[in-house]
Amino acid sequence: MINEIIKKNGITFGVTIGIVSALITSTIYAIDLNLFTSWWIGVLSILVYLTLGIVLLSKTKKELNNVFSFKDAFTTYFIATLIGILISTLFNVLLFNFIDPSAKETLSELMIKYTVNMMQKLGTPASAINDAIAKMKENNPYSTLELLKGSIFSIVFSSIFGLILAAFFKSKSTQE
Repeated sequence: MINEIIKKNGITFGVTIGIVSALITSTIYAIDLNLFTSWWIGVLSILVYLTLGIVLLSKTKKELNNVFSFKDAFTTYFIATLIGILISTLFNVLLFNFIDPSAKETLSELMIKYTVNMMQKLGTPASAINDAIAKMKENNPYSTLELLKGSIFSIVFSSIFGLILAAFFKSKSTQE
């Protein structure tokens, strides 16, 4: 059975992460769709999520009187990220498939232009660029199915990150 503090903090921070993610997406959406292709937005988002994860684990460890096993630390982080990813994915599905479906078409075109530009800078042959464009046109990363697939990738990536954070935040005296 999961400790109540772990459950409460995981859920609370999960909802917070989901809301922050939805706010980041809606802010970018409202300001300029081109920002979705900006590398610095991605870095900034990762830093925000890293900060939230550190605050979550620090707070939970403190509330558990510094007795925090690796399993408990990972469970706390996993609950929060799972809830956050689900809320974020639901928001993205609603935004790009029901509220403004034309935005996903615009974003697909922007992603193609961005990819072509990067490939050209790297000296990629025209045939490879054309193949990449064809594949990108077949798959729309903002469709419901692709957003759901992306959420699975996010859960896996977050789990790996959670394992690292759990190793860092576990109590030194805990034997596991």
